[in-house]
Amino acid sequence: MKSVSRQKKGQRTKPPVSASRTPKRLTLSHLDARGRARMVDVSSKPETAREAVACAQVRARAATLREITAGRVPKGDVLAVARLAGIMAAKRTPELIPLCHPLPLTAVEIEVVPDPDGGCIRIESRVRVVGKTGVEMEALVAVAVAALTVYDMCKSIDREMTIEAVRLVRKAGGKSGTFTRGGERA
Repeated sequence: MKSVSRQKKGQRTKPPVSASRTPKRLTLSHLDARGRARMVDVSSKPETAREAVACAQVRARAATLREITAGRVPKGDVLAVARLAGIMAAKRTPELIPLCHPLPLTAVEIEVVPDPDGGCIRIESRVRVVGKTGVEMEALVAVAVAALTVYDMCKSIDREMTIEAVRLVRKAGGKSGTFTRGGERA
């Protein structure tokens, strides 16, 4: 029995997909020919200056932000410790993310700034390298660990804090060029 499809008035039908219009198969660089995870071989890539900027925020109660700003958190200087934790995390990224290359980072900058009007602490990392692969993961790990450090240091006074909006804001260098997330500074 033949299947008959009815077309509604004014509705267009899609033409059949021809071989020339078939979408290309997605190639995942972290998989080998058998589908197994592997570290990408970057030996033939040129070394270029690369940079990545990532952001995150820790949403907290107004009273918690006041205690952080005043330096009255029992565990110490939250902003300084979070900044140091972010720097350390960027340097240890290949130990945490299985397929990341160890990179000779040339700079890691972390800003940890209370924003009482926004009800949060804003965290930004800027990571640089001259290398064969980018530093996006290092920048993201840096802000994530800095945010976790804020939580750890303040959990005794505010267990309802939330870590939000961990994201890549900008990356530059390498073959793919520059990426900037819309509407964000970098």
